[in-house]
Amino acid sequence: MADVRGLDRSALVSKVLIYIVMAIFTILAIYPILWLVIQSFKTTQDYLLNSKLGLPQQWFFQNYLQSWKRGNFSMLISNSLIYTSVTVVSIIVFGFMAGFAFAKIPNKATPFLSGSFIIGILLTLQSIMVPLFLMVNAVGLYNTRIGILIPYIGIGLPMGVYLSTEYIRSIPDALVESARIDGAKYLKIFSAIIVPMAAPVAVTVAIMTVTGTWNEFMLVNILASSDKIKSIPVGIARFSGALASDYGKQFAALVIGLIPMLVFYIIFRKQITKGVAAGAVKG
Repeated sequence: MADVRGLDRSALVSKVLIYIVMAIFTILAIYPILWLVIQSFKTTQDYLLNSKLGLPQQWFFQNYLQSWKRGNFSMLISNSLIYTSVTVVSIIVFGFMAGFAFAKIPNKATPFLSGSFIIGILLTLQSIMVPLFLMVNAVGLYNTRIGILIPYIGIGLPMGVYLSTEYIRSIPDALVESARIDGAKYLKIFSAIIVPMAAPVAVTVAIMTVTGTWNEFMLVNILASSDKIKSIPVGIARFSGALASDYGKQFAALVIGLIPMLVFYIIFRKQITKGVAAGAVKG
């Protein structure tokens, strides 16, 4: 009986410790966002002269209206949505098709082609930025949306192909072989069998691509000189230049850029959790 009580107490203590750790991490994650939102309602004078941790002396809502107009966020958000949606769809479609070919269609060129994509994962953006700029400029795609989308897709595709290949490889070959015996073409097998079964890894790839593309700054800043095709991170960066002394508008611009990602995680939180868990690949 004493042993049972001892086990119950240890389990209770473990559960309490787990909840304490989770509460600490939750506070550490939420507090910076809450602080940013509070500061966005302050005037520059209020921010500089009063406590940085306190509430505004007077809630100044005009920061958001003025930041939206000066930053032209309606155009920036539209551009970011275009870049993110096109990149996500392209990487999932092309990544699935390449992954299916590498995993289920025997070919002598498969090791070489698959290895080429693995090499692409090892390349950093900083190492290819200059040659990429020269190539885009040479083919006349500088300062165009297509000139931004192609590098985005090319940079994200290696990881998408790798994850798709490893996940599709875990699908039993018997399913593909039986479908081939029944006369199904590879395209039919891909659309009717592979795509539905590999949906979890598609969610994983989508999460990685959305966060990476939406927050990308260096590439779009280099490949675009016109404000009409720049994205949210570049627009927010402008507030640290000419408006460097107007802290209220800077914080408001940061909140505006943060809201879409928060909405994305709130709406798709269940799919994100399931996708990350089910889309994990074995080493």
